[in-house]
Amino acid sequence: MYDNNIGYWIWFLFIGGVVGWLAGLIVRGRGFGVIIDILIGIVGAVLGGWMGRVMGISAGSSFGAFLMALVGAIVLVGVTRFVVRHA
Repeated sequence: MYDNNIGYWIWFLFIGGVVGWLAGLIVRGRGFGVIIDILIGIVGAVLGGWMGRVMGISAGSSFGAFLMALVGAIVLVGVTRFVVRHA
């Protein structure tokens, strides 16, 4: 699953950026900037995968994995905004 190929990592960062940017648009109406969007996308992908395993949901395809990452990023953005506003 994990590959040391530079192309894999470039694709991983690109998808992380897209997922983070979309989560920012969905929750807030705009992204956070390239670096933060990538970080949110990566952490969101991990969170989405974990939530899927806990609920017994398998991605099944690249599109399914993308959706799980997006859901994880949306949850991450929503929780972060809630905590920051109420701190």
